[in-house]
Amino acid sequence: MAYTRGSSANIIVGAAALFTYEDGELSAADMPAYVDGVSYKDTLQDDASFRNVGYTMNGLEVVFQPDFGEVQVDQVLDVAKLYKQGMQVNLNTAFAEATLENLLFAIAGQDGDLGTDASGNAEMDMSAGDIGDVPVERGLIAVGPGSGSADANLERVYAAFRALSIESVTVSAKRDEPSMFEVSFRLLPNDNASYGKIVDRTITAS
Repeated sequence: MAYTRGSSANIIVGAAALFTYEDGELSAADMPAYVDGVSYKDTLQDDASFRNVGYTMNGLEVVFQPDFGEVQVDQVLDVAKLYKQGMQVNLNTAFAEATLENLLFAIAGQDGDLGTDASGNAEMDMSAGDIGDVPVERGLIAVGPGSGSADANLERVYAAFRALSIESVTVSAKRDEPSMFEVSFRLLPNDNASYGKIVDRTITAS
């Protein structure tokens, strides 16, 4: 086989659409089936269990942070062995649509904190919570461009089963920049020790 430098088709450029699973923790069984010829973005948009967070800024980042322990021996100046002792996965993005629904999602708030007042205005209770409260875990699915071909019929699906916002979120009203929510989601494994999955999908099956 002749040498090739690489394939530009495997270079991914483009933003992803982000959806939250409104019923809480996501499982593989909760994910709608793929429909031949239909982008998964459209499939999720038509499913009442998922909500499109709308515009995002700064793209989407999935960060894998393994933690390795070291074994040192007298006869070797460097470590003789590494072993995996921990793992952490984060998903980072920024919500450009500063809705109360997105704010509730960004701060891992309780669904009951979001409602309407006597006049019908949307409102979110900035609750301090109670002793024993735990942050709300929600599922996430992002759909972006895929790799493997220049064909527009490819997409990549990122599914996170348990996503939990763990860092501070700022709400601003400034003259010279938009209000947006920068969010870092900590992904937790489910009972099968799976954080989720990443699927490279062909929209139109051959």
